[in-house]
Amino acid sequence: MERRTFLKGSAGAAAAFTLAGCLGGGEGESESTETTSTTEAETTDSTESGEASELPETITIGSDIPYRPFEYETIEGDLTGFDVDIAEAVFDGQLGIDYEFKPTSFDSIIPSLNNNNFRIIMSAMTINDQRAQEVDFSDPYFTAYQTVIVRQDSDIQSREDLRGTTVGVQKGTTGADAALELQEEFDGELELNQYDQVTGAFQALVNGQVVAVINDNTVNAEFVNNQGEGEVRFLQGEGAAAESGENAPDYLTLTVENYGIAFRQDDDEFRQRVNEALAAIKENGTYDEIYAEYFEG
Repeated sequence: MERRTFLKGSAGAAAAFTLAGCLGGGEGESESTETTSTTEAETTDSTESGEASELPETITIGSDIPYRPFEYETIEGDLTGFDVDIAEAVFDGQLGIDYEFKPTSFDSIIPSLNNNNFRIIMSAMTINDQRAQEVDFSDPYFTAYQTVIVRQDSDIQSREDLRGTTVGVQKGTTGADAALELQEEFDGELELNQYDQVTGAFQALVNGQVVAVINDNTVNAEFVNNQGEGEVRFLQGEGAAAESGENAPDYLTLTVENYGIAFRQDDDEFRQRVNEALAAIKENGTYDEIYAEYFEG
């Protein structure tokens, strides 16, 4: 099986690639119309289960694509990103098994996992108590913050300035949860426009349909950088990172979160093997090399 490939054809995939070009300056993303039957994907995964103590020969990974820089398609049609490179290091490099990604809408990705449409989820997924009722998580492999971006010419200068405005979020994400908490804090004086893909929220910001987007800091940063100088900016201010004693960035942080790989709750032995592989790539320096490629310099 070729590395960095992915199954195409679910409803989630159609939504993903329809919106893949909405990043404006986000070069390298393209649409795709290839399809693979759900039956084929399910057949593949049904052979993965095997004996719990044995590693599968191949696994399918559910992921919300595009979500740059964690998973996205290049102009040549290759899948790349931080999660993709971590998957290669863990599954190919450490465990010696093949893998492929299956695009899936984020708001349905946990039910799809539990319906055996794929073996695991790698999709910049935050570990939280609500999700842990439905899936089991690997050890954390990334720390993120929920942040706010606005247009450069916006009058929004502080958290309180968001009161009475409309913000964009992606459905089913902790960004949407953070926006709902703000809505409650503002006694309902905050409107949420929810989009199937984060690219839809970004495009709404560019078009003036929302005044802000609430989303993960690294994904927001990728969009800000790709928009060109002076078009979009982070909302500044102290927040959750500073309050928790984290190395706080200079922009407003609404939450501090950790990402994990999600497993079905009956997949403990495979989860343990993946945890061991994650620990190995952190120990041997592979993780730091991948991190530096996407988030430093």
